[in-house]
Amino acid sequence: MARSREPKTFILDTNVILHDPTCINQFQENDIVIPIAVLEEMDRFKRGSQVINLNAREFARTLDSLTEDTIFDGGVSLGKGKGKVKIAITKGVNKEIQALFREDSTDHRVLSAAFEMYTASQYKDRIILVTKDVNLRMKAKSLGILAEDYTTDRVDSIDLLYSGKEVLKDFDDDVIQLFYQPPYEVPFEKIKSRIKVELVPNKFFIIRNGNHSVLAFYDSNHRVFRKVDKETVYGIKPRNAEQIFAVNALINNNIPLVTMTGKAGTGKTLLALACALQVRKNYRQIYVARPVVPLSNKDIGFLPGDVESKLAPYMRPIWDNLKIIQDQYLETDKNFVAINNMLKDEKLFIEPLSYIRGRSLQRIFFIVDEAQNLTPHEIKTIVTRAGEGAKLVLTGDIYQIDHPYLDTLSNGLSYLIDHFKGQNLYAHINLEKGERSELAELASNLL
Repeated sequence: MARSREPKTFILDTNVILHDPTCINQFQENDIVIPIAVLEEMDRFKRGSQVINLNAREFARTLDSLTEDTIFDGGVSLGKGKGKVKIAITKGVNKEIQALFREDSTDHRVLSAAFEMYTASQYKDRIILVTKDVNLRMKAKSLGILAEDYTTDRVDSIDLLYSGKEVLKDFDDDVIQLFYQPPYEVPFEKIKSRIKVELVPNKFFIIRNGNHSVLAFYDSNHRVFRKVDKETVYGIKPRNAEQIFAVNALINNNIPLVTMTGKAGTGKTLLALACALQVRKNYRQIYVARPVVPLSNKDIGFLPGDVESKLAPYMRPIWDNLKIIQDQYLETDKNFVAINNMLKDEKLFIEPLSYIRGRSLQRIFFIVDEAQNLTPHEIKTIVTRAGEGAKLVLTGDIYQIDHPYLDTLSNGLSYLIDHFKGQNLYAHINLEKGERSELAELASNLL
């Protein structure tokens, strides 16, 4: 029976470490093995300014702080109540692995290290390969080796992910009319018997009956439901209830963290930009950034030109949205001119996310577009940099992920929504209806 309490041994692939450089602290009392091939591959990622390069350097520093002679033998303890970490030295690809898969690749060297440990162990069900590469997991399983995805930072269910709003039906007319009279709010105590849904801070509601309706949000600090009005922001008019809710959260100075999700064409980036411009006087600068995730497995090195021209296609959607806002005005209008002046005076930055890192986020309106392509660790790094007076807005479509090792459950945006739900400083809204055009909405639904 004593054997049943012995630790398991988890063999880590490179993509797990690059996904979460703190991963070795997430395996509790179990032991961790890092094949030497993983360290060799990590060497390729040490140089550069992308998030993946920063993660590689962070892990290298962590491992260096643990390095003792025993790390290549019995392993080094990670602390009280935790297991050991060991670097496994292997000589190329095992003959049996080579006979099956032929190619001498890093994946097969990692698989070879796992296979050697598996065949040498008396307790084979305690040897587990952890990788975010589904193909490598399948190869391991074909050899009888247990293989798992790294799931520490995954949300439990996408169907249960917080949407930020609820519809409350069959409210009496006299209650709804209270929202249209000063002070345009209704105390929670007055209608609590009618609230049958989960109530969290800054949640939005559509309250209605067969005749009338009102939009509201729950102010948990004062325990009241406040009326939400439709507001035009820098020439952009919200077109549906969810967009009205989004604008309300974006211009609310008491909510420093806002997330918006929705399919293409729902107006996430456009509303975030318009609201940032609307409240720009409250902030020192506006930063707009997005992660550079190459499509079709093509790195930016494949693109022609210098770094600036290579990165330009990734930033183009943000510039397009800014142009839509500008086009609401004549070129001689002060609002049109103000945007040009902000760009010229560097009051408005539009850059790749890796270029923003290191900048001070004091009194900054910071928009991170396409945040679904960030890992939970990267999201944490961004949000923990928020300084006094900063506002962070993260937008994305959790069903449209370009990162090869992320999905709807493991991406950083889903993780953030799941963990920040219920916090007074946070609001979220899922935009449901596409407003780009009738054709775009049809394509989004059918294709």
